[in-house]
This record gives sequence, C-alpha cells and structure tokens, in this order.
Amino acid sequence: MSLLAVGLNYTTAPVALRERVSIGAEAVPDALAGLRAACGVEEAAILSTCNRTEVYCTLGDGEPGSVVDWLQAYHDLPDRQIRRHLYTHPNAKAVQHVMRVASGLDSMVIGEPQVLGQMKTAYDTALKAGSIGSPNRLFQHSFSVAKEVRSRTAVGNHPVSVAFAAVRLAQHIFGDLRDYTALLLGAGETIELTARHLHNNDLGRMIIANRNLGRAQDLAAEFSAYAISLTDLHQHLAEADIIISSTSSPVPIIDRQQMQAVIQLRKHRPVFIVDMAVPRDIDPAVGTLPDVYLYSVDDLREVIEENLRNRQEAALEAEEIINERVISFMDWMLSRDAVSTIRALRGQAHSIQQEVIDNARRRLQQGGDPELLLHEVTRTLTNKLLHMPTTQLRDASARGRDDLLAAVQELYDLKNHKRR
Repeated sequence: MSLLAVGLNYTTAPVALRERVSIGAEAVPDALAGLRAACGVEEAAILSTCNRTEVYCTLGDGEPGSVVDWLQAYHDLPDRQIRRHLYTHPNAKAVQHVMRVASGLDSMVIGEPQVLGQMKTAYDTALKAGSIGSPNRLFQHSFSVAKEVRSRTAVGNHPVSVAFAAVRLAQHIFGDLRDYTALLLGAGETIELTARHLHNNDLGRMIIANRNLGRAQDLAAEFSAYAISLTDLHQHLAEADIIISSTSSPVPIIDRQQMQAVIQLRKHRPVFIVDMAVPRDIDPAVGTLPDVYLYSVDDLREVIEENLRNRQEAALEAEEIINERVISFMDWMLSRDAVSTIRALRGQAHSIQQEVIDNARRRLQQGGDPELLLHEVTRTLTNKLLHMPTTQLRDASARGRDDLLAAVQELYDLKNHKRR
C-alpha cells in the first residue's frame, strides 16, 4: 500500500484554473466513487476550497499517474492546461503535505484555522461516502498534529487571514470605516470572520446577504447587521461602499451590467469589492468599470504578506514538529506492514506444525515408539520449516543476491551464532 497526495493550489495555479478544477461539496461523493472505480484506489478523500483542490488516497494496484489522469478527465481539461500546475506527493511526502495543510502552513495565510475545519469536513464527507475507513489514521494524526502546532507555537496567534486582509485593504482605501456600509455575500466561516473584523473596526453599517435567509439572520444578530436574501440583492447593491463575497455559487452573482447601473445610482461614488469565492462570485469584467476597485483572492496576497512576518519564526518551529510526526507516522505504517508479514509467517509455521503433529499422532495410535517418534517429529518439523528459506537462499546466491543473504544473516543473528 502507498499513500498519494495529488492536486493544485494558489501557488501552482491561477484562480481561473482553480475554479475550473474546483469540486463542489454536493459533487464530492460521486467524484470519490468515480475516482475509486477508475484508479485502483483503496481509500480516498477530496479537499476542494478556494485556494486548492487535492486528492488524498491510498493506492493498491493503481499507479500515481492514474489519479492525475482521472482529475484531468473529470474536469475535461486539456493535458497541457492542467498537468504543469499539478503536484504529486508520494508516501512520506504525502503525509508531510497533509499535516502541513491541516496546520495551516501550506495556506496563503500561514496558520489560518479555516483549512483545518475544511479538512475535517472533507474527512467526514469521505466517511459518509464510504471511501475511507473509520478511524483513518492519517487524518486523525494530522488533526492531532495541527492541534499540537497551535498549542506549542505562535503560528496562529496573530490576526492574519484572507478576511483580515480584505478588511485591512478596505481601510487603506477608505480610512475610518465608520461612515461606510459593507455588503457581505454568503454566511460561511470566511464571511463570519470578515464580519467580525469589520465589526471590531467600527464599520458604520453591515448588510449580510445569503441564499439561506435564516443563516444570514443568525449572523446578522451577532454583529448588529441587517440580513437579506440573495434574491433581494439588487435592491441593496447601491447602498454598499464595500462588497465582500464568499458564496458557493457555481456562477457569478454580480455581472458588469448590474454594477454599471449601481455606479450610476451611486453618482460615481467608489465601490471596493473583494471576491473571495472560487468559482468567482463577481464577473471579472466588473473590474473594468470606473469607480470600481475589484480584488480577487489572489490580489490579496501582497496585503497578506505584509502581515505575515511575525509568523515566520513560529512556522519554522511548526515545520520541525511536523517533520518529527511524519517520521513517527511512517514508522507506524512500516510496522503495520511488518505485522501482516509476521502474521503470515506464523500462520505458515503453525500449519506445518499441525501437519507434523497430526502425522505423529497417527503413528502413535499405530503403536510407534514414542522416543523415536519424538526425534523424528523434531527433525521433520525443522526440515519443513527450513525447506523454503534454504531453497530461496540457494536461488538468491545463484542470482548474486548478496543483499538477501546478508538480510537473513542479520535476521537470524548468524554471525554471532558462528562465534558461539
């Protein structure tokens, strides 16, 4: 069995490709079934967020390239368009990658906590789909490592996130936010965090729009905001000086024509927009309008980097923890392989033992001499147990397999036996 992590993220692929490769939450169970059927995959989970789409799996008879082929075919993308953006991490590298993702060290914002929740959701989805067993040691170990990283380092102590970066950018443009209105599209973790940062920075007025009005109302109550349904969005767009969006809509919610009308209603007062969704909620053409300042998640990178410096030292410490935990996990994996080999070896030995005992019992019942039978049983048992190994060793010697001969000497401590 081998482990594999295959995917692309914000460092290897632009947002336009990431949104094409994104797999919506409702599509993941079917995607997992298709992956396992096509690739000889024993277990699999899929993590798909605005910043990454990754497949984590254990391979039986399948080849790593088959997972890449499946991902390409699933999205119907040309070979040249996707393969150069993909990374493939086998075994220990896969374990390290999963732990780094869970701990927030592979995120655009180092140490951000949202990805751990997203990974737990991916794990739960895979469990419900029957594509992994419970408990899955890799995921459980990664969650434990993420907790250890947060408790032992300061990697998550500073308020740096995509949501924080969006609010900081709004402050750069508008300065004091007390006289401005923000419209938030969505009601997930990212929007909740954005609402918290805006509220803590004394935003004048907040509107939260969501497909599920009840969820919007719950969030609005926490931050003294006004909740609306996305179906009523057009009635409130002109009120917003700041628009921050992060929904799971497969198509844009706001297009250029809508915003053009909004700008006229606002008499060309500027609008600051951050689209944190993948696929994008805001048609990129909106950014060509005068008086509109449109930023995508990728555009926030410069702002984010400005606020990351005090996390770098903590991240190095976290990497050391992860490297140690990768070694312990791989030791466990190797020991598990040894357990199955030992079980098979013991089973074979017990089978030979039972065959020799049954034969000796029959001869005793026929009046055989117990003393002679005892010597014969031990000789026969020894010969049967050593027959296959000695045959294989002779063959190994003929083929020049000195490594196998040396392994047997070490396994049975034969060098020390000769000294005795």
